[in-house]
Amino acid sequence: MKAFCLISGAASPGIVEQNVPRPELGPGQLLVEVYAAGVTPTELSWYPTLHTKSGGLRERPIPGHEFSGVVASIGAGVADFKTGDAVYGMNDWFQDGAMAEYCVTEPSSLAAKPPNLSHAEAASAPISALTAWQGLFDLAKLQPGERVFVQGAAGAVGVYAVQLAHGRKAHVVATAAQKNFEFVRDLGADETIDSTTDYFGRLAGSFDVVFDVIGGDTLQRSWTLLKPNGRMVTIASQSEGETDERVKRAFFIVRPDRQQLQEISGMLTTGVLRTVVDTVVPLARAADAYMGRLAERRGRGKVVVAIRGEADK
Repeated sequence: MKAFCLISGAASPGIVEQNVPRPELGPGQLLVEVYAAGVTPTELSWYPTLHTKSGGLRERPIPGHEFSGVVASIGAGVADFKTGDAVYGMNDWFQDGAMAEYCVTEPSSLAAKPPNLSHAEAASAPISALTAWQGLFDLAKLQPGERVFVQGAAGAVGVYAVQLAHGRKAHVVATAAQKNFEFVRDLGADETIDSTTDYFGRLAGSFDVVFDVIGGDTLQRSWTLLKPNGRMVTIASQSEGETDERVKRAFFIVRPDRQQLQEISGMLTTGVLRTVVDTVVPLARAADAYMGRLAERRGRGKVVVAIRGEADK
C-alpha cells in the first residue's frame, strides 16, 4: 500500500511516500480502509511517534492518527463492528497512523462516522474534539457559569474548545486574528481578543480556566490570567518534558476514548458541534501539509489529506 513514512535526517524530520506492506491484524483489531486523515504536524517530534511503548526506536513510522474510512476486515474477538461499516476515530500514538491506504486500530478507538459528514469532515474531528473535551471536562472540570480563556481559538483544537465551553454554559473569551473574530464569535465566543496584542496585564486574575495551545512564553504569561483557584490546561508539545510542577499538572496528551467519541458523534450529527476543515489536499501532498507548505490554508480548523476519492462522500 501507499503510505507516508517519517524519516529522520541530519537537519529535521520529514515524511516521504513509500510502498509498504499492508498491516496485518491481531486479535481484537480492525483494518480500516482509510478515506481521509487529519494532519497534526507537531506529532512528528513526539516521543510516541519515534519510540515503541517499551522505549525502543520505531523504524519509519507512519503519522496521521485520526481518520475516517470503512472497515476492511476484523480480527478475532471483534463484535461491535463489521466489514463495510463507515467509521472514524484515532488510533494509539505508538501505532502506525493513517497517512496510508490502510491502518490498524481497536474498537475502543472508533465510533460510527456521523452520517451527515463527509469522510474529510469526519477525519478532522477525533483528535481535536477529544483534546478539547478531555482538557475542559476531564482535566479542568469546567462548570457552568465559569469564565474560560481559549488561546488560538480559530485553530484545530481551539474551534472545539470554544464550542464545548459555550455548550457547557461557560463565558468564553477567545484569542484570534482579527480576520477570524466573527468566525470565532459564531462558534460561541462571548468576547474576542486580538492575539497580537498584550492583554495579560488588563485581564490578570479573570479566569477559572485557561486553555493553552501555544506554549512557551505565552503559556508562562498565561498563569497571570487565572483566578486564585483557576486551572490551566496546555497541550503545547514543548511542555511534555517540563520539570515545573504547575506545567506538569496542566499538560496532557489526548487519548482514544470510544465513549467520548460517541458523544461527540451525536453532537456532530445534531449540529450541536460543527467541524472546521481548513483545506483538503490529496495524499501526494501529505508532506506539504506536514511541513507547512500549503499556500491555500485559511488559518481555520484542521488540514485534511484525502487518501481516496471517496473522501468527499
